[in-house]
Amino acid sequence: MSRSKYMVGNWKMNQSVKEIKEFFDQVEIGSSGNFWLAPQSIHIGLCLQGGQAKGIQVGAQNCSDKVEGAYTGELSPTALLDFGCKFTLVGHSERRSINKERNSLLRSKTLVALAAGLKVIFCVGETLEEREMGMTEAVIRYQLEAGLLGLPESDKKNLIIAYEPVWAIGTGKTASAEQAEKAHSFIRTHLGENMGYDGEQLIILYGGSVKPSNVEELLSCPNIDGGLVGGASLKPADYSSLCRAAAKQS
Repeated sequence: MSRSKYMVGNWKMNQSVKEIKEFFDQVEIGSSGNFWLAPQSIHIGLCLQGGQAKGIQVGAQNCSDKVEGAYTGELSPTALLDFGCKFTLVGHSERRSINKERNSLLRSKTLVALAAGLKVIFCVGETLEEREMGMTEAVIRYQLEAGLLGLPESDKKNLIIAYEPVWAIGTGKTASAEQAEKAHSFIRTHLGENMGYDGEQLIILYGGSVKPSNVEELLSCPNIDGGLVGGASLKPADYSSLCRAAAKQS
């Protein structure tokens, strides 16, 4: 079956107010589609304003596993939804490695965010050492099972997976289209055959140095449904090019 293509920008801890205003002044997508951005939380409101005129949906890079309460510095998923956010990332490799977030916490975050009404982009991927040891599929399998088992059936339709080989994030290195497709195929098959998901409808994004020069080859792979993009999404011309490529193949 044919699945829509997505292009999701993860701005990480980048962009000033001036740069964000310039971004939305200059970005030109040219068609409607699933074009999303995740800025720093302090900039979500500004991006919601800028994105409305450009057909760009806005989400968060992270959320709490609690709905409300005495959790200073956390982001409530219900508050994100109320503010206008469409989605949140969960389990980005930088949250796993730098903030030491375990799969049990990521599962809790996913459950709470989905229950609140947000879409969740759940990130999985192996390190270079794990790939070189032939552990790619074992690592991904564990992350999927520890993070996503037991999700209510009604929430599964709002789950998106992002495969991000850690060794290809921010390094300039990119998994070959064949490497990325193999991992995406494994994810789709495992979730569909062993974990009760609709593998044919599941959206799986590739994250790892996606840029205009390689996006068309990646999107042409049958199991790659879009990109989770870092550096290239900061530049309005590059992000526009990526979105147009996604629209072309949708």
